[in-house]
Amino acid sequence: MQHTHTIPRRLSRQIMVGKIPVGGDAPVSVQSMTNTETCDVEATVAQINALRHAGADIVRVSVPSMEAAEAFGAIKKRVGCFALITDIHFDYRIALRVAELGADCLRINPGNIGREDRVRAVIEAARDKGIPIRIGVNAGSLEKDLQEKYGEPTPEAMVESALRHVEILDRLNYPDFKVSLKASDVFLTVEAYRLLAKQIEQPLHLGITEAGSLRSGAVKSAIGLGLLLSEGIGDTIRVSLAADPVEEIKVGWDILKSLHLRSRGINLIACPSCSRQEFDVIKVVNMLEQRLEGISTPLDVAVIGCVVNGPGEAREVAVGLTGGKPNLLYIDGQPHHKVTNENLVDELERTILERIEINKLATENTGGTEKA
Repeated sequence: MQHTHTIPRRLSRQIMVGKIPVGGDAPVSVQSMTNTETCDVEATVAQINALRHAGADIVRVSVPSMEAAEAFGAIKKRVGCFALITDIHFDYRIALRVAELGADCLRINPGNIGREDRVRAVIEAARDKGIPIRIGVNAGSLEKDLQEKYGEPTPEAMVESALRHVEILDRLNYPDFKVSLKASDVFLTVEAYRLLAKQIEQPLHLGITEAGSLRSGAVKSAIGLGLLLSEGIGDTIRVSLAADPVEEIKVGWDILKSLHLRSRGINLIACPSCSRQEFDVIKVVNMLEQRLEGISTPLDVAVIGCVVNGPGEAREVAVGLTGGKPNLLYIDGQPHHKVTNENLVDELERTILERIEINKLATENTGGTEKA
């Protein structure tokens, strides 16, 4: 399908999180965070690999102790060049240790580390290893004086908190950082990011914190992140869900795909189904989604239950199915062959896999590369 709408992006200074560029003209990256016990190296590596398989560009790992820092070193060796962020609070020694052990980014707020010499030590370690820093402001943990000044978390309070940390990095001449301003309220989060976007040149990490369960959290994140991304604000995203972190990656990709910011895997267009349907649309779509979950190659597919909207949608995609008597399968916008209800899913799957293979060969023959 040809998409003509493109979103002009806010121009930000690019940083490198391992081999992943964040900001500048780089695609918006998708990340999540492990929820395993970091000291359980096997479980954490398994979860990182599952997130990687689902399409994560970057994964964050909590490092609350020196013991966890040593475990992180073992984890990093196992996952190789895959980009890992270490989540550290308060203890500067942990930051120094993970910098030695191969962290690709330090999520640590300079203002929370304490004395100037400790902050300087962390920045010099980051500078030495070429590691960016992520400043993370959360509406639920604003400094006491800001809580008193503003009375409650406000966009201005969050931005003021962020700028305190930014000022420390500016003073130490360290511009390689990104910033997040997270709240559980959509409007509070969106307004805070809008304000900060005008004041700094660094990349912004988007997220709605404590967004909720799989369904409500996905909706809240899609609205909040969608509003910002549609305005060109945001360079990397994390969807926070009380669910398997793999679901965060799936929702993140769905948000980016819906805004045509990135494409990965099957983009399935399906009707909500009604009494006009000639086959069980919901059952077919669910089965198809399950079978094609492991595919990362982008492809637009339409599954429409009747001839009212079916042909129009089918003409716009690589593979389209229109319900009818009989059902009709379209390939590259053209009617191709009839399909019975009995072998609907098998035939769709076969045609999609065939189409992907043809596209891959065409890409290889032209020497081009598929964009993520």
